[in-house]
Amino acid sequence: MKNNFFYKKELSNIYKKASIKSEIISQILYGEKFKIISKNKDWIKITTIFDNYTGFIKNKNYTSNFKATHKVYSLKASIINKSNNKKTYLPFASKISILQESKNSFEYEKNRWIKKSDIKDIKHTEKNYLKLLSLFIDTKYLWGGKTYQGIDCSAMLQLLFYYNNRYYPRDTKDQIKYSKRNLNRKAFKKGDIIFWRGHVAICLNSKKLIHAYGPKKKVLIMPIIKTINRIKKTTDLSVKKISSIKY
Repeated sequence: MKNNFFYKKELSNIYKKASIKSEIISQILYGEKFKIISKNKDWIKITTIFDNYTGFIKNKNYTSNFKATHKVYSLKASIINKSNNKKTYLPFASKISILQESKNSFEYEKNRWIKKSDIKDIKHTEKNYLKLLSLFIDTKYLWGGKTYQGIDCSAMLQLLFYYNNRYYPRDTKDQIKYSKRNLNRKAFKKGDIIFWRGHVAICLNSKKLIHAYGPKKKVLIMPIIKTINRIKKTTDLSVKKISSIKY
């Protein structure tokens, strides 16, 4: 029996243990593929296929019959339910399967419609990573988050690769190991990735970086050197590695 399933709700927290009181370690998006390790009436233990991440989600809202045709390109795509006119949202990088279309919208589930302007073909790639990063400016910082509702620093970086169908680890400690290049920068450049222990930021140019910054509780743009000095002063952490975005 095949053990490939796809999540079929807007998003779900992935918990460390089978309890909503447990630590939230990540999130799973609509259309994301996973394997089931074990299950009971209320919970399933899963491993996500993209990044081999293991945790628990509720035992509902998934299917084995799914083939993605498009993906969400906006921070949050409005979903109109034509049966009750209730509006919900799909997060950036969610993967959907189109059933039918109207002039301006696609139906991806019965009575659920999404604007054509909010999605791209599943094979679409976006080389302008700064455009994708800018979607998240002012988004709330949330440990384990990876959507418009809240996001952490390592998820911002990973989503660039997930959208472009390229592997990249979920957690900073694994991202540091996976990023082979360790650049000795006298001057920073666009696309540089700056790693600290437990934190990561991406350079927008030689002067500014963007990151989901816990102390400020949101995604924001800050001066590179001032940020390095601030993190050193407040946490006694120095830059551990400098790499660059390649996908």
